Amino acid sequence: MPGTPPPDFAWAAVVPELMVTDLAASLRFWCRLCGFEVLYDRPEDGFAYLRHGAAQVMLEEAGAPGRRWVTAPLETPFGRGMNLQIEVAALDPILAALQGAAWPLYLAPETRWYRAGALEHGQRQFCVQDPDGYLLRFCCGIGTRPAA
Repeated sequence: MPGTPPPDFAWAAVVPELMVTDLAASLRFWCRLCGFEVLYDRPEDGFAYLRHGAAQVMLEEAGAPGRRWVTAPLETPFGRGMNLQIEVAALDPILAALQGAAWPLYLAPETRWYRAGALEHGQRQFCVQDPDGYLLRFCCGIGTRPAA
């Protein structure tokens, strides 16, 4: 049940706040299918603060009362030009939940290596769009190796 963050909770330095059209539908996707939990919420404002391990995100319903920072018309898919990489301990539970809900994937699971200096960092990843079209890239690390 949402409440107050525990005293030892580590607040992320950057937390995306995503405008959504239907907070209840978004919470079903983010929590039931993708494994996030509501850390706290303000239903009267159409707001929820979510976490999944160390990943944190805020959802805010566009049509709810209160102040909204909307810089342009909201047209789906939201978040064009960006994807949110979300590191998780395991992809398979999320993939199973999405498959059980017949939720389409944007990118099927794959293994990729990304160079960072003299090392390549490997990860297993897939992409899925939330109800408003935000592109989420779930990944889990598989190790490092010397860059080719």
